[in-house]
Amino acid sequence: MTVFLGLGIAGIVLLALSLIFDGILEGLFGGVLDGLFDGLLSLPVIAGFMSMFGFGGAIMLGTTGLGAGAATGVGVVAGVAAGWLAWKFSRALMRDQTDATPRGTDLVGTAGSVVTAIPADGYGEVLLRLGGQPVKLAAKSAVPVARGAEIWVEASLSSTSVTVRPVER
Repeated sequence: MTVFLGLGIAGIVLLALSLIFDGILEGLFGGVLDGLFDGLLSLPVIAGFMSMFGFGGAIMLGTTGLGAGAATGVGVVAGVAAGWLAWKFSRALMRDQTDATPRGTDLVGTAGSVVTAIPADGYGEVLLRLGGQPVKLAAKSAVPVARGAEIWVEASLSSTSVTVRPVER
């Protein structure tokens, strides 16, 4: 039982270390293993196998009187299942891509409203939506624009200011 518990604890420690050192095993030997196992030789997969092999074997050995052979068999099955799940989860997480971060140039062509009146060739404030979130920016216009007026963004001057024109209907 001590050997199985030791393997289980070692697997948990290896899993904690994999947060820091993941990818080392796949990068060994000058990249010869790179892509060969498609992540099956990663530290999280090995740690999952090792910990479930140890704990599964210890549970089997402690709850039944079948001996070390049966405990090893159950540990291998539990370890393979845990390793496979770790591999599938890590592949799913690596495929998960986020959208591109919105930039100031994404504001061009956006409609919004004036929060602080904009004097001719001066600055005021507008409220726009960027990526679904309200954004308040400094705004410049060639003509005066009253508070509450609907505007259209013509250009992005900086990350915090835009050039606008009033919308005429």
